[in-house]
Amino acid sequence: MDIDLARAWVQAIAAAVDQHKDHLTQLDSAIGDADHGVNMHRGFTAAAAAVSDLTPDAVGVVLTKTGTTLISTIGGASGPLYGGAFRALGKALDTPLADPLAFVEALAAGLESIQKLGAAVPGDKTMIDAYAPAVAAFEEQARQGSDFAAAAAAAADAAEEGMRATTPMQARKGRASYLGARSIGHQDPGAASTALIFRALADTAANA
Repeated sequence: MDIDLARAWVQAIAAAVDQHKDHLTQLDSAIGDADHGVNMHRGFTAAAAAVSDLTPDAVGVVLTKTGTTLISTIGGASGPLYGGAFRALGKALDTPLADPLAFVEALAAGLESIQKLGAAVPGDKTMIDAYAPAVAAFEEQARQGSDFAAAAAAAADAAEEGMRATTPMQARKGRASYLGARSIGHQDPGAASTALIFRALADTAANA
């Protein structure tokens, strides 16, 4: 990943969230506050604007700026979770170019940030259920010597599979956990937006 790809990724996420914001809100209306789509749209629209004017000297500058912007604009629980993940990514990538192995270490730092703040593990019906398998898939491809685009595509597929797997789960963390068994049968909105983020990465890398 280079600086241009990092910037294009953030802009692609903003476009994807714009396209799917109503769907994210519908998912959230079933088991949450019905504001996930609106909040994510506001955050990533602001982040895309913020990074468009940057003249960074490292990939991490773009991603750290994204994280800081998300924290200040998304609000609620999602802002610190998504923003913290991007800031962790950014702190790990202080070079103009990051190879797949360096990027997977950054992704792992992002996952650690989310888990530290949200105290969730796989199976709790949260964004972790999409994020963790995406990191594992990216790492597997990177260690096999695959290029960045192939690793990103595998990560996106794994995130989407993890997202779909949240539907039969009972939520154990977050607002949805208050519903108990009534949360079963609904896809987690955080997992859905996380899958969008990884698919945007794959699409951006494929077109780079």
